[in-house]
Amino acid sequence: MIELDHFIVSSRDKAASAGQLAGLLGVAWGEARFGPFMAVYLNDGLTLDFVDTDQPFPVEHFCFRVPPQEFDAILARLQAAGIAYRSKVAGPVDHEVDTQFGGKGVYWNEPDGHQWEMLTVSYARPT
Repeated sequence: MIELDHFIVSSRDKAASAGQLAGLLGVAWGEARFGPFMAVYLNDGLTLDFVDTDQPFPVEHFCFRVPPQEFDAILARLQAAGIAYRSKVAGPVDHEVDTQFGGKGVYWNEPDGHQWEMLTVSYARPT
C-alpha cells in the first residue's frame, strides 16, 4: 500500500497559516523535526508542512474527508472565526453547505489564497 506522508504548502507566514488550519481542524501543529517547516498533523501518517517563501506560488486545493460529527464541529469553528465559506468550488461566498453528493461539503480560502475543501462523502471515489 502507498500512503502519502507529507505535502509542502507554500505560504507568506507559515505559523499563521498552519495555526489557523490546525485550529479549525482541531489537530496539533508545530515546528517539524527537520527543515524550515511548520507541520499540521492531520493524522498518524500525514502532515501538511508549511514553509515560508517570498517567491510566487500557485494557489493549491486541498480536500479533507471527515466524519459527519467532525464536519459539524469544524464548520462551527469556521463560523466562530468569521471565515467566509461557500458551497461551490468556484462559487460566491454563500455560507451554505453543499449536499448534492449524499454528504456535506464546504470550501474556504486561507490568507495566502489556498483553497480548503471539507466533505463527508468522497465524490472522487467510486462507491
